Amino acid sequence: MGKNFKDEVLSRRTFAIISHPDAGKTTMTEKLLLFGGAIRDAGTVKAKKTGKYATSDWMEIEKQRGISVTSSVMQFDYDGFRVNILDTPGHQDFSEDTYRTLMAVDSAVMIIDSAKGIEEQTMKLFKVCRMRGIPIFTFMNKLDRQGKPPLELLAELEEVLGIESYPMNWPIGMGKEFLGIYDRYHNRIEQFRVEEKDRFIPLKNDGEIEGDHAIKKTGLYDQTLDEVLLLNEAGNEFSPERIAAGNLTPVFFGSALTTFGVQTFLESYLQFAPPPKPRNSSAGEIDPLSENFSGFVFKIQANMNPAHRDRIAFIRVCSGKFERGMSVNVPRLGKQIKLSQSTSFMAEERNTVEEAVSGDIIGLYDTGTYQIGDTITTGKEQFQFERLPQFTPELFMKVSAKNVMKQKSFYKGIEQLVQEGAIQLFKTVRMEEYLLGAVGQLQFEVFEHRMKNEYNSDVIMERLGSKVARWVDGDTVNENLSNSRSLLVKDRFGKYAFLFENEFALRWFQDKNPEVKLYNPMDMHD
Repeated sequence: MGKNFKDEVLSRRTFAIISHPDAGKTTMTEKLLLFGGAIRDAGTVKAKKTGKYATSDWMEIEKQRGISVTSSVMQFDYDGFRVNILDTPGHQDFSEDTYRTLMAVDSAVMIIDSAKGIEEQTMKLFKVCRMRGIPIFTFMNKLDRQGKPPLELLAELEEVLGIESYPMNWPIGMGKEFLGIYDRYHNRIEQFRVEEKDRFIPLKNDGEIEGDHAIKKTGLYDQTLDEVLLLNEAGNEFSPERIAAGNLTPVFFGSALTTFGVQTFLESYLQFAPPPKPRNSSAGEIDPLSENFSGFVFKIQANMNPAHRDRIAFIRVCSGKFERGMSVNVPRLGKQIKLSQSTSFMAEERNTVEEAVSGDIIGLYDTGTYQIGDTITTGKEQFQFERLPQFTPELFMKVSAKNVMKQKSFYKGIEQLVQEGAIQLFKTVRMEEYLLGAVGQLQFEVFEHRMKNEYNSDVIMERLGSKVARWVDGDTVNENLSNSRSLLVKDRFGKYAFLFENEFALRWFQDKNPEVKLYNPMDMHD
């Protein structure tokens, strides 16, 4: 390995890409992997007809829909750094998976479509990053198309998201007239669509081009100089400390599809993004450089390989060194487990991982041992990392097996898919009917598809529409309070919850039954 443990940890950069669907997240991921030499040929998502799919989208349902339903993990080396990218599903119905993924990273890259500006999904994810105080790097994408003026994009970023920004570079024109970027940070101009040897034009100390150059003859160059002057005088100051604290976002302009500006972005990102940070736990802060291995499960994925019916628990390593075959404690279970089967990720290719250090993401083959949020540790001291966010479902369905003779595969499928955390399971108190709750409709479709394809179980789904779910604080409740407008159910951990028809029904119930204390798990994280 060459490096010692401390250097290994400090060379790790682990981030997630957050964006609205179609802003260019998958394309960006592919181009970054290309620079890391991880894939020889970046297959764009658009090339569906050729049967060559984006490397990071591997599930059958994704090939049909062309969306990343699951967060994949990709790892590559660049310039002495080991980079872990956690892909996050862009589709809003999968936000829950994305929120949890954001708990496992040290920084985030926000991709914004320069024609659309900041969209709703980006705002939600940005808020989670802000809540955790993680540094955010912004890439304004699709400059090779006509978009909003860059000053307007910058103003929108600061107003809508409430974060200060520092443009590391500035576009010269856009769309058909896109000539390149004025790189403030490196004091050079990077030209678009020119030979590699002509790509960079150095600038003098005063920020102007030396001598005569064709680019000077365009009015666009003068306009860029004016705007850069404005940024220098009225813009925010560059501050690595404020970037690290998540209070200032460096902004990069470019076009992921044409690979323009991506390398410049990557190199600056690696320079300013933080290595693995200490994590809060029940025993205080856990230092990534401490010897004892620890980590937590932030995602469980069933059937990544349909041929093997496997489940994988994704673990973020928080301290120490993982070695294959080591034994670990799972405090929730109060027992030791030997980690013999582990894997690292490069989309479809999986390599067995022999060792990993703080900041890395490993996959453990799981026969149903782990739950999302589990802490795993070594050493004498037992502790738990902070709880992961739990989401309150808003849409509900009643689900039952079409074939009564196939109940066994129905129960097994439900149990495993519920453990992944995208849908929540409830049983009605009297009839013990199965209800599913989710944040969005697409989750139910994916559930139905996977039950049929992976568990050979056809299901009947009946819509119950949207409900307001509130959990009961305490272990007992009068079951006679259950009716169609305030349905009493138990979640998969046996805790009572009411599903109210609407906010009015909730208020009515609270007025009539003040002794029943209700809570919303979402409120516990704000």
